Amino acid sequence: MKILGIDHIGIAVNDIEKMLGFYIRTLGLRFGGIEEIPDRHLKVGFIDNSESSPSAKTRIELIEPTSPESTVAKFIAKRGEGIHHLCFHVDDIEEAIGQLVKGGFELIDKIPRRGAENSKIAFIHPKSTGGVLIELKQLPK
Repeated sequence: MKILGIDHIGIAVNDIEKMLGFYIRTLGLRFGGIEEIPDRHLKVGFIDNSESSPSAKTRIELIEPTSPESTVAKFIAKRGEGIHHLCFHVDDIEEAIGQLVKGGFELIDKIPRRGAENSKIAFIHPKSTGGVLIELKQLPK
């Protein structure tokens, strides 16, 4: 598996618009847009940390549930708003999943699914990663 970098840190929030004030106006970071993911009952807002090249920057992904049935709504109800996951950018997600399965790691997704920005994503269960939910992301080629 080849990790190309940290893609983003996912933060679960009740209201993206409310949190944008802090990240954009207070911290001076750049707003990268909002995308709806209806099949996962989510809205995601992207915050860029710099004007550097896409491969060199780590973004913040604000994740807002659009339904009480969403896994993020359940996360917020149980733990409150806050850091939800860490996402690594990989070159080949199918290869990465295969290596993890072979290594005995517990995955939430053994088959990649569609994520924001038309990417392929898969999550590794926190039981296998010291309590941290890890997302793997492959950008469209």
